[in-house]
Amino acid sequence: WNEIIELFRTGMPLRKHRCRFKSYERCFKASEAVDCLHELLGSNQNFGPEVTRNQTVKLLKKFLKNHVIEDIKGRWGKEDFQDDGHLYRFPPSSPLKPYPKKPSCGKEVIKFPDWNELKAGTSQEHIPVKSVTMNSEMWYKRHSIAIGEVPACKLVFRRELTQTHIEEIWKSMTLSRLQKVLGLDSLDEVLDTKLVNSKHIVQNAYNVNKQGIVTLEDKSKELPHWILSAMKCLANWPSCSDLKQPTYSGFERDVFKTIVDYFGQMKEPLLTFHFFDVFVSVLGLLQKHSKAVEALQISCLLLPPENRKRLQLLVRMMARISFNKDLPPLSESVRTRTLMVQAFSRCILCSKDEMDLDELLAAKLVSFLMDNYQEILSVPSALKSSIEEHVVHLQRVQV
Repeated sequence: WNEIIELFRTGMPLRKHRCRFKSYERCFKASEAVDCLHELLGSNQNFGPEVTRNQTVKLLKKFLKNHVIEDIKGRWGKEDFQDDGHLYRFPPSSPLKPYPKKPSCGKEVIKFPDWNELKAGTSQEHIPVKSVTMNSEMWYKRHSIAIGEVPACKLVFRRELTQTHIEEIWKSMTLSRLQKVLGLDSLDEVLDTKLVNSKHIVQNAYNVNKQGIVTLEDKSKELPHWILSAMKCLANWPSCSDLKQPTYSGFERDVFKTIVDYFGQMKEPLLTFHFFDVFVSVLGLLQKHSKAVEALQISCLLLPPENRKRLQLLVRMMARISFNKDLPPLSESVRTRTLMVQAFSRCILCSKDEMDLDELLAAKLVSFLMDNYQEILSVPSALKSSIEEHVVHLQRVQV
């Protein structure tokens, strides 16, 4: 928000205008503001050319509502900005919002909290250990350790880790890694960690097919067959395996509209309202490609399995359509890649309460997802390996 305001205030030319036989200094026409802000957003590395003129007008409406701009009579607070010749100006007071303050950690190493929510008596320190039957050989080994004849680490027994323990370990280590990648002192700034479902993380990591797509335990949550057929048709065009080759012109547009309508009627975006702030925080890492990819990998691992699967199938389809030169244009006025972003951004990412930059943020994130979907929507191998090694280590108790 502050970045865009500063960008606009710096780049917007101000000059004298006349309105109804009266001159006004240091102001601008509404259409000039749209021209300027649209160009600034399009050339900005955090937004890019996918930003439309209509989205720019909506953003200027928010500017007027929040007193970033005012009309020449000093009126503001409504979203009645139009792309026309009305005159506006910048208010004398600063419209910038204060940044949230983070606790300073100085030179101390960030200590990651333990998110395990196991019941009393079932923490990692109290995981039940199999009882050992004492025999002469065991007694001799313990006696040898006591008098220092052999190293104490030679006696190793296995802990009994339940599935609940393993799931909580996955949750704890996954969130710790996410916090580190995002560079935050606490995930509380972007996420209520108590609402993260540890079962979802484990299911997303292990219940996958050969293509890396999540397999659902509850088949009632699968996409309807007719939608899957429509998505496969466009993703694999012109080789439609589930449908006979169409004979009428415009068939592919009808199929596309069917898919858009289906995803558009969802009550909640695929990345969920709960994880909105997490995914928005990743936008600040987009210039650090590898970190952004890892942050999105981990964040997508937190999703409910049915959401993750739909996201995988949808983004894969979007990417394939965008690069398919054999597919006829799906719009007369908008290039295919831009159309994909515009059509599906809101069903992938939006906030529960209307926010000023929702559409622009979603467009930026979805564009990055499309360009890197194979890596982002796969299970992070390094994280998986480290957690599995940790679980094996915990299963062995050194005496």
